[in-house]
Amino acid sequence: MNPNTQQTTGEHLLLIRGTHWNGSLSPAELQRVMTDFYGWVEGLQEKGILRGAQPLMEEGKLVSGPQTLVTDGVFAESKEAIAGYFLLAVADTAEAVALAQACPILAHGAQIEVRPIADLCRPMADVNAFQNPSLQNTTP
Repeated sequence: MNPNTQQTTGEHLLLIRGTHWNGSLSPAELQRVMTDFYGWVEGLQEKGILRGAQPLMEEGKLVSGPQTLVTDGVFAESKEAIAGYFLLAVADTAEAVALAQACPILAHGAQIEVRPIADLCRPMADVNAFQNPSLQNTTP
């Protein structure tokens, strides 16, 4: 495996997966969970680490291939569909994971993918490392 030539920016993205995690909840249960969820969001704001957050619409398109094929590529009924994101200013992945673990919707089937934000896309970081080998990051 090639060494990772990217550097982190000190931010992490939490991708909320699952758009129908609330299907088995009663209206009262859903209200309670959403109150808890917005309390979790307010906690991120109070800590000063929330840089952005938005829900995503359930429909979308997927663009791919050399002919730039456009297809219906986001399927809301999939457990893998991304429902929204949170951008957090935390330099440490362990801290981002701990914050994600406190999210109340996890108990109802949602998932959260935690990803560090990179300074450059991998191909450009590779170009820079090739041009200046002293910049290489040895993290896999």
